[in-house]
Amino acid sequence: MSEIIIYEPADGGHVTVRLEGESLWLTQEQIADLFERERSVITKHLRNIFQDGELVEESNVQNLHIAGSDKPVKFYNLDAIISVGYRVNSKRGTQFRQWATGILHDHLIQGWTLDRARFEHNATELEAALALVRKTAQSPDLIADTGRGLVEIISRYTQTFLLLQRYDEGLLTDPNGTAGGVMPSLGEVRQSITGLKADLMFRGEASDLFGLERGDALAALLGNLDQSVFGEPAYPTIERKAAHLLVAESVPAQKETMIRLIENMLVGVR
Repeated sequence: MSEIIIYEPADGGHVTVRLEGESLWLTQEQIADLFERERSVITKHLRNIFQDGELVEESNVQNLHIAGSDKPVKFYNLDAIISVGYRVNSKRGTQFRQWATGILHDHLIQGWTLDRARFEHNATELEAALALVRKTAQSPDLIADTGRGLVEIISRYTQTFLLLQRYDEGLLTDPNGTAGGVMPSLGEVRQSITGLKADLMFRGEASDLFGLERGDALAALLGNLDQSVFGEPAYPTIERKAAHLLVAESVPAQKETMIRLIENMLVGVR
């Protein structure tokens, strides 16, 4: 969707600029008005810019229908406009580039804000629908196991979709998990890993390398999850403890986001 903006140079006059996509667009006539040159001069410079390979015409020009014209009109994007500006009037070219950069920055920020608000609105509606589906699943009228199973699948798929969308958008928040949780001992953890390893190897889904410890890393991890800060548990919920166990080897810069995602998924399973 295009938007019309008025550019007013410091030394007077104005030019109507089309904002579309992630660039600004002008016709040859408008470029001539902007730089106060004959249209033939602008045509010559544009032709040289494309012939010399400075810019690719196909990606910097588009044909648009405008009111009062019975055929498409060629519009040139910001890169082409600035290239012409440097050839005919560097001062006006610099002023327009500075103005255009600010306009595009504001436009992109506003677009991101609107997209984020739209997503949150849609997510809220989807969560409301999800709650209705879950309520329906508990209805005594829905007695068929197949029907209940289908509702459960839809519910879990939708919840996972919402979480992954929020993960992509950087909108995940800390969930309200289940307080508490007792960490198993090092011996109990080793015993569980040994049992899991034997089961996976029996099914051909793991090799002898599975579950091998690296020094005291496992003991240190369990100790960290059991620590407290000012008398309060550093990891106060079951979900947070489990999430930290699952992402212990993650890249530090991504760790907190991954933990938050897993926490939300674990809370959604309850």
